[in-house]
Amino acid sequence: MKLLQFMKDGRARLGVKTAEGIMDVELTARRSGLELPCSMEEVIRDNATVIPRLQELLGGDPQWLKEEEIQYAPCVTHPQKIICVGLNYRSHAEESGLEEPSVPVLFSKFGNSLAAHREVITLPDGAAQIDYEAELVLVIGKRTSRVTKEEALSSVFGYTVGNDLSARELQLRTSQWMLGKALDGFAPVGPYIVTADEVDPDGLNIECRVNGELRQSANTRDMIFGCAELVSYISAYITLEPGDLIFTGTPEGVILGQPEEERVWLRTGDELAVTIEGLGTLENRLG
Repeated sequence: MKLLQFMKDGRARLGVKTAEGIMDVELTARRSGLELPCSMEEVIRDNATVIPRLQELLGGDPQWLKEEEIQYAPCVTHPQKIICVGLNYRSHAEESGLEEPSVPVLFSKFGNSLAAHREVITLPDGAAQIDYEAELVLVIGKRTSRVTKEEALSSVFGYTVGNDLSARELQLRTSQWMLGKALDGFAPVGPYIVTADEVDPDGLNIECRVNGELRQSANTRDMIFGCAELVSYISAYITLEPGDLIFTGTPEGVILGQPEEERVWLRTGDELAVTIEGLGTLENRLG
């Protein structure tokens, strides 16, 4: 199932994406006389119960929205944690001139960094070296601590598309990357969460385009640490909660990996599109 959030009456509301359009869950449930959780957080927390009820709702009298008319919200709006993985593709480590890591390299973003599909992301003052990073994002579905690699993917509710935007001069100003990574709007995600039963995360094509030009093209099978290994490793030290996001790393093709004299950093007006096979395309413009 493809789930999303859209803005209506000043708040994020739940939608289900189908070939027919987008079902407004709250409106459909109300007109059907049913009580149903109408936020993404509630669906994630109680997915075993709620997903079948959403499927039943789709089989009734859905109230449809036109996708081109809605204002998207981030597909998760209140994650407790946004954990990111650096240097998780061999090709990206090589282009960055860094050794392949022996354990996952972790850093964090925060709620202020979230942005939605089609949202205009305002570039910060005092930062000019803006870069893109196309990434598969995991959405955790249940409280997870010390899970084995074999059991790890059972903790994943679904998968979405992310762009780990980076201000490189701020990222590399010190040994800690946080400042250049956690800026406002620098973690767009969406447009949908595709539930885990429909996704094999270890064989998805992933690409990034800037103003229509292909910049990144790879497959998630090229990760150094696969999704199950990441969830297991992180949960050995940090308890994961429903709705937490894990950005799993980016392949080669970022601006930072180019020869210094050839780098043309992102600027106002650039159009970014990150596509992951089966999950959709996340589009943002820089403002």
